[in-house]
Amino acid sequence: MTTARDTLLHRLLDATTWRAFDVDAEGRILAGHDASGSVQLVELRPDGTRVPLTALPGAVGGRYLPGRRSVVVSHDAGGNERAQLSLLDPDAVDEPVGEDGLTPLVHDPDHIHGLVEVLEGGRVVYATNRRNGVDFDLVVRDVDAGTETVLYDGGGMVGNAAIAPDGTRALMTRPGRPALSSQVLLLAGDTVTELTDADEHARHLSPEWLPDGNAALLTTDAGRDHLGVARLDVATGALTWLVTDDAHDVAAHLSPDGRLLLVLTDDDGASRLAVHDVDGTFLRAIALPPELRGGVADFLSTPRWSPDSTGLAVTWTDPATPADVLIVDAARGRAAVAASSREPLADLDLVDPTSHGVPTPDGETVPCFVYAPREPSGSSVTIVHGGPEGQSVRSFSAIVQALVGDGHTVLVPNVRGSVGYGKRWYSLDDVERRLDSVADLAALHAYLPHLGLDPARAALWGGSYGGYMVLAGVAFQPGLWAAGVDIVGISSLVTFLENTSPYRRAHREREYGSLERDRDFLERASPLNRIGDVRAPLFVIHGANDPRVPLSEAEQVAAAVRANGVEVEMAVYDDEGHGLAKRVNRLDAYPRAVAFLGRVLAG
Repeated sequence: MTTARDTLLHRLLDATTWRAFDVDAEGRILAGHDASGSVQLVELRPDGTRVPLTALPGAVGGRYLPGRRSVVVSHDAGGNERAQLSLLDPDAVDEPVGEDGLTPLVHDPDHIHGLVEVLEGGRVVYATNRRNGVDFDLVVRDVDAGTETVLYDGGGMVGNAAIAPDGTRALMTRPGRPALSSQVLLLAGDTVTELTDADEHARHLSPEWLPDGNAALLTTDAGRDHLGVARLDVATGALTWLVTDDAHDVAAHLSPDGRLLLVLTDDDGASRLAVHDVDGTFLRAIALPPELRGGVADFLSTPRWSPDSTGLAVTWTDPATPADVLIVDAARGRAAVAASSREPLADLDLVDPTSHGVPTPDGETVPCFVYAPREPSGSSVTIVHGGPEGQSVRSFSAIVQALVGDGHTVLVPNVRGSVGYGKRWYSLDDVERRLDSVADLAALHAYLPHLGLDPARAALWGGSYGGYMVLAGVAFQPGLWAAGVDIVGISSLVTFLENTSPYRRAHREREYGSLERDRDFLERASPLNRIGDVRAPLFVIHGANDPRVPLSEAEQVAAAVRANGVEVEMAVYDDEGHGLAKRVNRLDAYPRAVAFLGRVLAG
């Protein structure tokens, strides 16, 4: 029998989302839409026409190739994250195309080819680990000639990259040595110059060349707690601050003509948008359409300026908006909806969060959003984000709204280690401080009576690192939590690092600790080693093709908990990777997980 709860959840999970990938010189928007069940490319044309372009088995992304009528399509197989690059002519599409309708550009299904940038002259910049499966090289491919130039092969992961206006130099970021740090490199022929120190505890994000070729725009927290926008002198590495806010992270995107900045301020998980002059001078705030609530931009995809620098395509989500494409008029300071996701949910009473600061025994304060039902039942579900260097923001969540509709109060914290609240906060869980982050869960549990909630009817929910937190909560705090939903979570930090993809291991040891140097601590911080203490029933969800957290992490924890006579329900999907990208699988897994919590938390 279908219940009202099932109907609400299915409506929420059926909600389609839009995202903005690019804008071309004619004002066409390359968008992503998941009406088919996974994100596919759709072209939004100025006359209002919407042209579906792809019908691939998995989610895709893409960019327009500047100066020509061609799209670079990024796609993988079954969520394995081994991105392949292909070309598509939008004008030749009568019906959405599958892989046989694409022209291969960079294909090697055993390796990753991540799209980094697209350039005039038919050039595509990508990062690939095909050389040894671990390190990423930065490569420019000439689409017409079929030739490639390797810009960087110095090891590690490649972050962002930007090619200089004269085409002879490039800037790129790669991880630094401290956790969640990065450095900027200047590439000129065979010469690699470190513009920032690999040992500096700072993030350096999204370099963009200024038109004179002598400097770049950079979002960074070098020498400060919060991200700000700076001018980077490429000859000296000196920074000149342009836009900063001592209480909030600030990021910027440079217009193609180099005159304007779209500035995004992160205010407790909500975005404030403004246009500044390139020297940092504030020009005007961006007014959002009245139907949109406090939410977040640049969450699902990067804002893209139009080639003439008059406006941008932005992805927007808020608690009542699954994800819309907005067009920002930079001169007028206004945004309009180009593709909306709200209408199918317009009659639902979706809840906005209130913001709380939850005290911890060691004197810290955990930022936390609380979604309260109109008629609370006294039960609660705490949802922990992935990462660990992620951030819970004021975005749409079918799970949050469905749980609230079922009478549960939902807590969505940014435990220590989360970004968005400064460098000090995101560094408080590094390596040996991992269990301090887990202790934040106990502080959240202790806060439940302040919200009028029953501590005996409290559950945990989380994916990826959030899944680790679920398992750590029920293992290290077995008297606190009544149930857990673990989605693609880590059950042992040791076996995770041993079995994850080699390129991931090299990257993640900076955050979690090294198998060689920190193995004893990694064992102590692993829920699997305390599995005998777990008393809370679990619901475990995993993708069989997960390259980040292998399926074995789910299998071993489920087997160990069952062996102790504790209930475990497990759902594994053969066509998924790190999470559930396909709606059909979400429609299967999440109603079961929500029903599981409804049963266990009924009291």
